Amino acid sequence: MNMVGKREFYGFCIAIIGLCMLASCKVERPETVFSNERMEAVLLDYHLARAMGEELSYDDRYKRELYLEAVFKKHGITEAEFDSSMVWFARHPEVMAGIYENIRGKLKNQRDYINNLIAERDNKPRLSLPGDSVNVWFWQNFYQLTGSPLDNKVTFVLSPDTNFQDRDTLRWNVRFRFMESGRVDTAYAPVMALQVRYKNDSIVSAARKILADTLGTVMLAADTLGKMEEIRGFIYYPQQSVPRILSLDQISLMRYRAADSLSVDTVSQSQPVAEKAEVKKTSSATNVGSKSLPVQSLELKEPASRQPIRKIDKSLSLPQQQ
Repeated sequence: MNMVGKREFYGFCIAIIGLCMLASCKVERPETVFSNERMEAVLLDYHLARAMGEELSYDDRYKRELYLEAVFKKHGITEAEFDSSMVWFARHPEVMAGIYENIRGKLKNQRDYINNLIAERDNKPRLSLPGDSVNVWFWQNFYQLTGSPLDNKVTFVLSPDTNFQDRDTLRWNVRFRFMESGRVDTAYAPVMALQVRYKNDSIVSAARKILADTLGTVMLAADTLGKMEEIRGFIYYPQQSVPRILSLDQISLMRYRAADSLSVDTVSQSQPVAEKAEVKKTSSATNVGSKSLPVQSLELKEPASRQPIRKIDKSLSLPQQQ
């Protein structure tokens, strides 16, 4: 055999040896070991059963084993088969890591789904969406008020979730429509008010009267007050001298991310001048008919383009119906 032939023969032998080494390194799975998909399904139910067992009282701890047995029965396996597969997966952590990554995603989806069902059952807000320009209004979008004692107000309380940030701006929008024509008597005009209480107990609030059909807007923001603790708002419609129905729709509570400088602006610049209300420096009572409404005093005039933030030391409270 000449030198060229020997060189080719040796190269062929090296290639064969390399292929044998690669074959020996390949992960081999015994037939008794579950597939990735089956192991993922079993582990998902297994961990749910374990979590349910942890919530049992001391007297009911015997049910923990029953929960696990129910999982094995559901998937048609024995505990020994499950343990045997777990041993193999434990020896191949890269495979197990991928399975648990999928399980975490499925558990999160199930948790969010259950939380939404609970929120709908209890009429409580769900988790808001992250990001800028998000509507965090979780209640119904249409109301009719008559001014009678049992039908004269709309109120809400919102606890900010983890998607709220320090310096967020809130803008509450409600379209007001009076079923009968004519301008509203100032003494019987509805009032909408918004309040934010921060974790350091500072309070910022604003209110405005509604004198005609309009898209009412109240806006609040703060630069340095920190995290929000609670958001409250109400619309109060006093009893009318001549009964007339007030319709509320197109309701939204928009959350905006902070800009370089923020201020309190209680009304959209697009609204008629006669219907604009600005927050004054001191807190005082606004009279609605014969009722006393302890909110900031309102002045019906053109507000300044931007006004500085001011802390309000009195909380908004709904007037008592006489």
